[in-house]
Amino acid sequence: MRTQIYLRHGKEESLLRKHPWIFSGAIEKVKCKGELQEGEVVDVFTKKGEFIARGHYQIGSIAVRVLTFEPEEEINQQWWNNRIAVAYDVRRTLDLTENETTNCYRLVHGEGDSLPGLVIDIYDKVAVVQCHSVGMYLSRMSIAEALRTAFGEKLTAIYDKSSQTVPFKAGLNAVDGYIWGKSDHKAHVVKENNEKFLVNWEEGQKTGFFLDQRQNRELVRHYAKGRTVLNTFCYTGGFSVYAASGGALEVCSVDASERAVKLADENMRLNFGDSVKHSAVAADAVEYIKQIGDKYDLIILDPPAFAKHHKVLGNAMQGYKRINARALSQIKSGGILFTFSCSQAVSKELFRTTVFSAAAIAGRKVRILHQLTQPADHPINIYHPEGEYLKGLVLYVE
Repeated sequence: MRTQIYLRHGKEESLLRKHPWIFSGAIEKVKCKGELQEGEVVDVFTKKGEFIARGHYQIGSIAVRVLTFEPEEEINQQWWNNRIAVAYDVRRTLDLTENETTNCYRLVHGEGDSLPGLVIDIYDKVAVVQCHSVGMYLSRMSIAEALRTAFGEKLTAIYDKSSQTVPFKAGLNAVDGYIWGKSDHKAHVVKENNEKFLVNWEEGQKTGFFLDQRQNRELVRHYAKGRTVLNTFCYTGGFSVYAASGGALEVCSVDASERAVKLADENMRLNFGDSVKHSAVAADAVEYIKQIGDKYDLIILDPPAFAKHHKVLGNAMQGYKRINARALSQIKSGGILFTFSCSQAVSKELFRTTVFSAAAIAGRKVRILHQLTQPADHPINIYHPEGEYLKGLVLYVE
């Protein structure tokens, strides 16, 4: 018998609206043989005994991540094949699967693709899988089989990079490595909008590259001509490469990680040789931006998530306000500021209000030119608005 979870009265309302999370406080009782295991597939019922969802059980505030709301859908290999096939078709519709200028993109974006707890990024012929739940980690070989079915010969390797993303207390002892095929090189060159980037999924952050800024990097290229550009929290220099490609006079890449700025430098040379004036600085970006004066007329602020959860939201917003005020107070008149938050806990409205406060502190006239978000290969499930994690503003500063 599959484990059955029964909800408290009235706690099914969010599920009737197809929200994919069930919180632990909504559960009234559990019926199972033996001990309920984290990661197992469970059936969820209303207090009256009506089936409402099926999903992965996990320990924590989110107790069940819903895989299906249909009672007849069994979570078997065919189910995995279907879900991955649909995700692939979405990216085919977005013209990403056969694109000559871009061969890296996100194939599965968690709840946005009705696969909560799973991220899959494609780098040319390699799929990099990250599992954020025990259930997804235990299903990784089924996921790999579904990937091979969807891609066929277009795929040569599948790399599992879940060791840092699965719940630590689950005791899975996850080790990163190839679960199918192999690659002889750690660093690979991929293309994004015809720009080239070295990607190291074995040792880099996330899956090796921040794919969610693809369209926003393109916008930086549009505004960079004739400007002096500062790219803070640069990681592998994505925005720096696009700025140089757009005709920037000079580009400075800043990151606290020496390894990151070295890779940013390598990516600049990969695309331009020594023909572009570029400096790479290993420094704390928040401190560095205090002393830039009025040298720059295009600044990019793309910090890591200041707020991982709502408990630290207040401090995070102070951090966003402080760094934006510093940038706005020093940027040249007529300058362009690209500023971002990738914190899911920060709403679009709250981020915009915080940047408004920073502008007031800086005492500058500021216009919003663009309001930015994540690209379409990072889709937002309409029933799960929390999936809209990336917020950005492009500001013109008098």
